[in-house]
Amino acid sequence: MRRIRIERPGGYDRLTMETVADPEPGPGEVLIRVAAVGVNFADCIARMGLYKSAREFEGWPLTPGFEVAGEVMAVGEGVSTVKVGERVMALSLFNAYADRVCVPEHQLRSIPEHWSLAEAAAFPTVFLTAWYALHALGDIQPGHRVLIHSAAGGVGQALVQLARRAAAHVVGVVGRSHKVDSLKAHGIDVIDKSRQALWSEAGRLAPDGFDLIADANGYPTLKQSYRHLAPGGRLLVYGFHGMFHPDRRGRGRVNWPAMIASWFRTPRFSPLAMTSENRAVMGFNLSFMGHRPDVLRTGFDQLLQWAAEGDIHPLPVTTYAFDDVASAHRDLESGQTTGKLVLLT
Repeated sequence: MRRIRIERPGGYDRLTMETVADPEPGPGEVLIRVAAVGVNFADCIARMGLYKSAREFEGWPLTPGFEVAGEVMAVGEGVSTVKVGERVMALSLFNAYADRVCVPEHQLRSIPEHWSLAEAAAFPTVFLTAWYALHALGDIQPGHRVLIHSAAGGVGQALVQLARRAAAHVVGVVGRSHKVDSLKAHGIDVIDKSRQALWSEAGRLAPDGFDLIADANGYPTLKQSYRHLAPGGRLLVYGFHGMFHPDRRGRGRVNWPAMIASWFRTPRFSPLAMTSENRAVMGFNLSFMGHRPDVLRTGFDQLLQWAAEGDIHPLPVTTYAFDDVASAHRDLESGQTTGKLVLLT
């Protein structure tokens, strides 16, 4: 099998290809012949050596990647839900940048017939993240006012679809004008902060505040997101994109002075203030949820039921050759992309 390996943290040059023996599935595991791999911003942070779960669970050297789609090659003892030759998608929680991967049975599902393998590989991470934010934590209800930052990205578009399905009033925020069209088809209000004053426009659209705000930006927006919550509102934090500043030479390395400054600028929320203001800040990271198979099963099953009913749909994808992974990382870090990026093996 081929896999992409990172020996130590750094830029795009750390992404190297190697050939190793195929893995063998253990009890309760499934071996997948991988056709497509979803690319997430977390993969870039892991490459830089800044992703906590990568350091704790994997260490170095590291094979990044959280999600795949392909065909079942073999099953371990006790596996009963899938068969050899079946098309499946899986949440791998690392080690996805490979053309063979073993995953626990509860972390994969069969692919709907009309989905491509690339679409399926782009589904598990972003939709499970969005589901956990809005349903497990946010308790989204019809009529809720929801603000979604980075709404044209992978998680952002998944959040938009799930919030619309829940009959919420949705406002999506984008940072570049070319991303607006990717959201208008969903029938939501869009704030283009490259041309509009973000918080003035947010206040106009929801003068009484938002019931839910999904924010993965970090320090640039967290403070104002909290201030724009309605009484009883919840700020859902699932990332800190704004903290990570690649070096200006375009090598994908960390700009440490900028990152340290961002850390100091990140707001700290007071439990006393949250209590008196009746607002909540709720954070999570899907990569730390591997010990909760009940949560992953529930989320996967609900999402695929909604997909079968036509309420949600696969995201638009941009594909790259497997050995062009550095370009995929560079493009994702540029902030110019929409939807999901996928590697084809």
